Amino acid sequence: MKLMVLILNKTDVLDSLLEGLSAAGLGGATIIESSGLATTLSRLDSSFISSSIRAILSGSEDDNRTILSVIRNDQLEIARKVIYNTVGDLSSPNTGILFTVPIDFVEGTRKNRKVFEEMAQKQQEELENAAKKEEQEKAEEEGKKRKLFGKKDKKKADIDES
Repeated sequence: MKLMVLILNKTDVLDSLLEGLSAAGLGGATIIESSGLATTLSRLDSSFISSSIRAILSGSEDDNRTILSVIRNDQLEIARKVIYNTVGDLSSPNTGILFTVPIDFVEGTRKNRKVFEEMAQKQQEELENAAKKEEQEKAEEEGKKRKLFGKKDKKKADIDES
């Protein structure tokens, strides 16, 4: 599982993007109104920023949106395709930033609860299979020992009889 974070500067495509992500099976997301450092600094009435710097930084007065979504690892490429088809190349200025963070625990969503239940079931089955395999290997090893010691005992019995 991953936390996918998209900081979207092109807020005019937000509705289309959300529809595309939902249609691709990525329905759960949280959208937060956010703003970048340059935009925030350009709004300050501080002597810290001279008027010339403020003019440079004030190129885009729009806020952006930060979209957070918990996704399965196999959903990342689908999400990237939807984002690139809707937003465009993220290396272009004023489009957005996309990154993911690995997740080792999630609780509280039905979709993810089902995924984690499936993961837990799979892990339980793997543990059970490993335990069965270990028992089987021990039984085979014991059988080999018995067979080996049984042959020695028969030879010894044959010698004793003669």
